[in-house]
Amino acid sequence: MKVSEIIKKPVVEAKYLNVDNADRYRPIIRLFYLKYEKLKYWLYQEEVFEELKEDTYFAGYTIEQCKQDLNTLTEWGNLLAMQDTRRAATLEEFANKKFRYQLSETAVEVERMVIRIENLFIESSSLEPSLLERLRMSLAGLPSMLAENDEKLYSYWNDLNNDFKRLNQNYQDYMRELNSVKAENLMRTKEFLIFKDRLIEYLRNFVKGLQTNVGIIETIIKGFDETMLQSLINRIFRYELSIPRLETVVDEERILDNINGRFESLKDWFVSDGNKESEVVKVFDTTNEIIRKITGYAARISESGGSSANRKEEYKKLAEVFYNCEDICEAHRFAGLVFGTATTFHLRGIGERQTESINSGVYEEKTCIKTVTPRVRTYREKAKRSGIKDNFKAKEELRLATIEKLAAERELLRGYIKDGRLVFKDLPEITPFVRDVFLTWISRALENKEGRGKTEEGKRFRLISPTTEEICELKSEDGVLYMPSYEIIFEDEINESIGSIA
Repeated sequence: MKVSEIIKKPVVEAKYLNVDNADRYRPIIRLFYLKYEKLKYWLYQEEVFEELKEDTYFAGYTIEQCKQDLNTLTEWGNLLAMQDTRRAATLEEFANKKFRYQLSETAVEVERMVIRIENLFIESSSLEPSLLERLRMSLAGLPSMLAENDEKLYSYWNDLNNDFKRLNQNYQDYMRELNSVKAENLMRTKEFLIFKDRLIEYLRNFVKGLQTNVGIIETIIKGFDETMLQSLINRIFRYELSIPRLETVVDEERILDNINGRFESLKDWFVSDGNKESEVVKVFDTTNEIIRKITGYAARISESGGSSANRKEEYKKLAEVFYNCEDICEAHRFAGLVFGTATTFHLRGIGERQTESINSGVYEEKTCIKTVTPRVRTYREKAKRSGIKDNFKAKEELRLATIEKLAAERELLRGYIKDGRLVFKDLPEITPFVRDVFLTWISRALENKEGRGKTEEGKRFRLISPTTEEICELKSEDGVLYMPSYEIIFEDEINESIGSIA
């Protein structure tokens, strides 16, 4: 979209609608517009003042205020002022400049727009299937109209566009009314049931009209060839250019774009392509959704009315039963049966039941004893005094057992070390405990840059990696581990053996 300089400028002529003295400016403009509709274009200041004074709202209105308001509206471009020298009988009257005023062209259009806005919810919209039939016949006869002169073709084109505009606008207005808050509130009332069937039938007739005519209209539009359409658009464009206008410069591009846009809108409304569905599909969905909503509201109203009626009869029956009770005790028992227990207790901590029978009562089962403590913050259970138990003997036994266990584990590990070397490929089947200890030693040596480490007893060792990719089997009770053929050399033991030999 190209934004022209005209669009960027403020519309000063609409300023009178939203200023402090709009309650005076708007009646003046409306008075000029009503006179304009009666073909009386010029009004004098005195005439405007007399017309306004007829309303009690302008009881305190003065001629000076009227003159000031007319001058303000003239400055904003809403009124055109012209000095009337014919009514000047004296030089003083000529100097006072008697003016007569007329609505400007822009002010006429602004006031028309305001009146349409005021009547927006007064004018009733409708769904007319006859418009679809007229559109179908008009589109079918469009190619034959190319044989007529430009004036008849232009009139035919305008009638076609007006019918399409009415169809689109009426549909949108009608759907807007049905989706409004006012309509939603009405659909929840019982009065809505009176004309519910007529409304649904009205919408379904419109849907039937769509189903009957839309397919034919889509086929007709798809049957138009580009040559015929281009000839039609060019002739309409030339005829619009031939219409005399007051503008000195005619925007030909805007006129041509307007003609093309109208036909494209008509095409998009009825014809679907691969990527975009037509507006008619949305119309079908929206109308069907409205029908479903109306039916749903009506069903809920009927259900609520029926349930309330049934409940009313139930209350009457209950009142009769209460009335026929012999005494208050029987009434209390019946109230408990109907309304439930008035005061209930939730029992917690009940032990396991002896039976699963639902007919067994609490008095028939084993008693469950539960200690209840006061529900106060300051309550504390009394501490029980007890002597210090002597656990020295048990601790000593546990210490000796642990020492014996560790000594046995050390002897077990030393049994696999021969001459200060632990060769993994020569190991027999070992226990998971021994295997985990050996793997821990390997892990410590691998984490050290020099390949060295210490056992749990503090003995130093060095890990020798195999020179080749030799793999050995480390068998254990829970499986076989395939690993490189490592050797662990305990340097302290080797040094001790060398020293003893020396």
